[in-house]
Amino acid sequence: MTLKLKRTCEKHGTRIRLSGELRYPHLVEVHAEIEKATQPATLDLDELEIVDIDGIRLLNECKDRGIRVVNCSPYIREWMLQEKRTHQGKR
Repeated sequence: MTLKLKRTCEKHGTRIRLSGELRYPHLVEVHAEIEKATQPATLDLDELEIVDIDGIRLLNECKDRGIRVVNCSPYIREWMLQEKRTHQGKR
């Protein structure tokens, strides 16, 4: 399975739907989509099934930049929170 991206322009910004896998090799592609997006951007993870640590870090980075992350599965949300706590503890 690979990552599929679908960008939709909405009334108040851009929604980027991620489907499939979000892994290290996909990060450049996701960054490029975010840069093309009309702000504010929203990442919709409703169809995201697999993510690796680099994907988790990207999602946290996006949230820190003010990009909304919606429709996140419980396991991804929990992993994001754990990684954020771990990262903050290293500062």
